[in-house]
Amino acid sequence: MPLVEITIMEGRTREQKRAMMAEVTDAIVRTLDAPRDIIRICIREIPAEHWAIAGVSVADQRERAAAAKAGEAEGDER
Repeated sequence: MPLVEITIMEGRTREQKRAMMAEVTDAIVRTLDAPRDIIRICIREIPAEHWAIAGVSVADQRERAAAAKAGEAEGDER
């Protein structure tokens, strides 16, 4: 029984996750010739504050980017 474990950051919609599960299932059926009814998919969603890139949490990176963008917008108003 194929078991696919997918780890993603939180924030995707239910519809996006449904579409992903359907596409992954189709790929397993096509490539492994596995019966659809035995394929299992597990999605693990990680909060942005628990996901780091280059040692900085994605939550912090997003906050910095938003602050920088806000600063640019203030500069445009002058």
